[in-house]
Amino acid sequence: MARSGFARRLASADRCLFGTWVKIPALETVEILADAGFDFVVIDQEHAPLTFEFAYQATVAAQGAGLAVVVRVPDRSGSHLQRMLDAGVDGILVPRVTGVEETSEAVRQMLFSPGGDRGMGITSRAGRWGGLPRDEYLRFGDEEVMRAVQLEDRAAIEAVDDILDVPGLNGVFLGTGDLQLSSGLTPSDPEFQKLVERFLSAAQARGIPAGTAVQTVEQAREAAGRGFRYVMVSNDTGLLQSAAAATVAGLTSA
Repeated sequence: MARSGFARRLASADRCLFGTWVKIPALETVEILADAGFDFVVIDQEHAPLTFEFAYQATVAAQGAGLAVVVRVPDRSGSHLQRMLDAGVDGILVPRVTGVEETSEAVRQMLFSPGGDRGMGITSRAGRWGGLPRDEYLRFGDEEVMRAVQLEDRAAIEAVDDILDVPGLNGVFLGTGDLQLSSGLTPSDPEFQKLVERFLSAAQARGIPAGTAVQTVEQAREAAGRGFRYVMVSNDTGLLQSAAAATVAGLTSA
């Protein structure tokens, strides 16, 4: 029976999938998030000091506990893509992509020939150390792994139709924090909401799952209601901080 990866899960799910960011370099945190019931985690190498070695170990631990694993690589250079794919991750998120050329270059590095330039590493974990049949290894890499770019400035949103037409792209993510900075708009501004709707409409028209990140459960529900298909809610540090602060507040008010 063919395995089902994160890209297929997103495409076939009858609901939005919810995850959170991993920023603490500890496998215990990953296990706690799995036990909590999240659908996936995103290992954040862009805004947290997480090494390749930790990302590799966390991927093994998370998948073993039933979580899908997406990695946000440190930058858009592409230098980290091959090793993370060889580690057997379920998806890659490439940050700060601004146009078609950058998108195309990133996607090609995540696709096998003839569609792309990804090297064959069938003896890696992604190939089950050489145990996967060659055809299944290639099929899974091209059909089941999510290849997503993060759009987070106004110019990228204005070019969203061309970006999402890049062959092989099967995921997209809206970075609302940096979009606020680049556009000079607040989320309550109708112009900002028009940019969000433009992003969502373009993704929905092409059947490409769109994701975003929020801070609260209420915001996550709202994002799902708008049409986002995967949403990161808070992060491990934020969840710990909130729980710790609530505990101390309860003690001091007793």
